Amino acid sequence: MVLSIAKCLPAGLHVYQTLDGDDLTLCEMEIADEEDIFVWNGVEVGGIQIPTGSDCEPLLLNVLHLATRGEGEKCQQLTESPQVFPSNAEVGSVFTALAIPVGAIFLSSTECTNEGWTAIPQEDWRKTFREQGLTNGSLVLIQDSSNSNNSLLTKEGEWITTVNETNWIQVKNLCQSESEEEHVKIPATANTVVFDIRIKAIKELKLMKELAENSCLRPIDRDGKLLCPVPDNCTLKEAELRMGSSLGLCPGKAPTSSQLFLFFAVGSDIQPGTEMEIIVEETITVRDCLKIMLEKSGLPGDTWHLRKMDWCYEAGEPLCEEDATLKELMICSGDTLLLIEGQLPPPPSEMLRFQGFLKVPIWWYQPRGCTGPWRSHQDQTNGPPPPGGAWGATATQGAPGDTYAEASLCYLGDIEISEDATLAELKSQAMTLPSFSEFVIPSPTFLRAWTVESRRPSRLLRINQQQLREYKLGRRTEICLEPLQKEENLGPQDVLLRTQRRLPGERAYGPPVDLVWDTARGWTAGALQRQVADCCSLPVEKIEIAKYFPEKFEWLPVSSWSQQTSKRKKKKKQENLQGAPYYLKDGDTIGIKNLLFEDDGDFSTVRDDAGKEKQKQLALGRKKSQEALCGQSSSAVSGAESPGRPQRPEASLSIHVGSFR
Repeated sequence: MVLSIAKCLPAGLHVYQTLDGDDLTLCEMEIADEEDIFVWNGVEVGGIQIPTGSDCEPLLLNVLHLATRGEGEKCQQLTESPQVFPSNAEVGSVFTALAIPVGAIFLSSTECTNEGWTAIPQEDWRKTFREQGLTNGSLVLIQDSSNSNNSLLTKEGEWITTVNETNWIQVKNLCQSESEEEHVKIPATANTVVFDIRIKAIKELKLMKELAENSCLRPIDRDGKLLCPVPDNCTLKEAELRMGSSLGLCPGKAPTSSQLFLFFAVGSDIQPGTEMEIIVEETITVRDCLKIMLEKSGLPGDTWHLRKMDWCYEAGEPLCEEDATLKELMICSGDTLLLIEGQLPPPPSEMLRFQGFLKVPIWWYQPRGCTGPWRSHQDQTNGPPPPGGAWGATATQGAPGDTYAEASLCYLGDIEISEDATLAELKSQAMTLPSFSEFVIPSPTFLRAWTVESRRPSRLLRINQQQLREYKLGRRTEICLEPLQKEENLGPQDVLLRTQRRLPGERAYGPPVDLVWDTARGWTAGALQRQVADCCSLPVEKIEIAKYFPEKFEWLPVSSWSQQTSKRKKKKKQENLQGAPYYLKDGDTIGIKNLLFEDDGDFSTVRDDAGKEKQKQLALGRKKSQEALCGQSSSAVSGAESPGRPQRPEASLSIHVGSFR
């Protein structure tokens, strides 16, 4: 019995080196976590000798060649088929594998936008696929010697899909069997919009004009299976459709940009043609999607779960997070889900939850423009960043913007901790992570903890002795730790703000400075102005402050204001910076302007101008795209009503009512 390292490649499972040395530990053999071990006799499997090692790694290539009809007759249509070759095999072996007479071999040049092709000289056919630079997914065009007079390439080396320079798409009628025509060829280019092809096909197939409102085009693969519908508003190039492809005109609308088209089947033994189809919102949960599929397939009971079919057409890992959305689990249109009988075991995170434990991912948050004793040894030597993934990068000094979004978040690892533990104990346990050794932190009191939402710090966890249970952390909550120059003990009335002083004569700001504001006397603009003035050692009347809204690239000056009075009591509501229009909270950026140098009301920067201009261009581009799509819809079908504009997806609306007691 022999143990070998195995890896799952696009072409299948491949066996690498044999594990030798009975006295060595797995760590000494450099066995990685979740490594696949293949158990066999070291020579053959099922009577077939198996080549091993990295030299003969299998490559999955896409080979294009002329299709054959009955009795070996060549047709004018190229066919694409996946083929597996050892990376150390000679390039010329492709003719033997496809049983094609020796002719010419062309490789697709990925650097060319028009899919240029490069011919391989015959003297290089004895070189291996690896020596020719081929990788998984490479495209190879084969032309046999009998077709030498009708080259499959133009003189410029651009790819065309048939002998007669195909510039059309074939559309098959799958809507009405009583139609006179079964299929038509629609002239097209790579930039032709799918909507135009569909409308022209309806007219040439002499179908009912009502189908313009309720039909879609679906690619047909080489086995005759209908694939996911193609959106109307994309081009053939965007849809990755090649000239000469076959599309089926089918009843029903294509899914919108917020919907998913999924195949699903019952059981793991899938027979071709038995898959069912469904269109669901990408924001639907796994639990709700399972219910819909069970109803459509007519299966009773609640002892079912979903699994995603893997690339081997086998049942993959179960979708354990039933409350997660399909989008969060990266389920895409065209994926196949399997209905498997049997209840799901609780996921590890839920098992911890049942036992009163949390599994918390820990991140390291490094504010920009900060120096102090917490810098890692690698930072001090200008070495590589600390281990773990990183979100974002340190921003340019002087840019005003969102301090959190522009700083870096580096993943340190996960910790498992009881809900009864305190925040201080969480910080202490996080300091034991191996990745944390890169940083120099005197004690947990020199760390500030935030929850992480949308890849940025969100809610400040301020009381070290408070239990994690009282913070109501969900099972998906992630925590980032921020280093401090001195110990911090924030009270429940303290608000942490990032202040930035405007540089005189420049449209820029200095580095951020933390400001702890005691709101015990109220959340008023005057109280905040006095606190900021004290920190800047300036008179209150000589400063002006504003809150920054990074998503809008706007500054809103903070000043006292009069809210709308009540008609019944004729009493003014007390101003509160927590409410509209400021919504002040921990971590917000406050800009400070010294009126001794600048007395205008402009807080903006060059970066804000660039951000607003970019948002304006994006909005203008979306408007033009919508107008172009509406124009195509109105002019495509003469004498028939154009398809109605799709309604925007519904969005939830939350209404918060304040307490008036």
